[in-house]
Amino acid sequence: MTSLPQRESPEGKRVSLFVTCMVDALFPQTGISVVELLEHLGLQVDFPLAQTCCGQPGFNAGYWPEARQVAAQFIEAFEGAEVIVAPSGSCVAMVRHEYPRLFAADPIRLAQAERLASITWELTEFLVDGLGITDINGRLAHPQTFAFHDACHGLRLLGLGPAARTLIDNLENARVEELPGSDTCCGFGGLFSVKMASVSGAMLAKKMEQIQGCPAQVLAGDVSCIMHMNGGLSRADSTSEVQHIADILAQSIK
Repeated sequence: MTSLPQRESPEGKRVSLFVTCMVDALFPQTGISVVELLEHLGLQVDFPLAQTCCGQPGFNAGYWPEARQVAAQFIEAFEGAEVIVAPSGSCVAMVRHEYPRLFAADPIRLAQAERLASITWELTEFLVDGLGITDINGRLAHPQTFAFHDACHGLRLLGLGPAARTLIDNLENARVEELPGSDTCCGFGGLFSVKMASVSGAMLAKKMEQIQGCPAQVLAGDVSCIMHMNGGLSRADSTSEVQHIADILAQSIK
């Protein structure tokens, strides 16, 4: 894991939700689940309406000038934020790791980017590492077992993984199993799955074998991986499904 900007404690601060493109377009219920969860924990949540994309697709494709334009919009949209929370390790990694690189030659934007990088959190690390909340006092309607697929950006750039497992393991009626190869890429990789579709498909096939061989009833993952893996499982007529942890946690408090 590479170095990250130092961050102050987010306790007592208003949360600005960065919902991300994929949640907004494909998994809107996950965005709602995040708000329900945070408000259940007594947090004030706002949603900056001017937010769009973080710029990661253009950045990863090498279109840095275009990515800067999109990132500049993000900076302006969240200018007044005290803490930014997102249900995506990939997008959080973009803001925290790549924004300072993207604006390295622009002192004014660089200062703004570094401030946002220092206040941006992925949902599970925000709860566990930021607020010290390891138990949300949730209860599932019936006993379930869960396993986790560790998304590449979240695992390798943010060090995510333990926090999510802790939150689920502390739910009543929940038990965590380990997915074999949980740290192996599912094959999505954003533009990688488009440019190298055959390799991406082969990686997905291997991941589906691991999922189907896991005894857990529910697999949790990040949004882009959820889309990719659920697509493969659906085409294989599998009864397995990947869910976002925000949706699982939200179910436990209803």
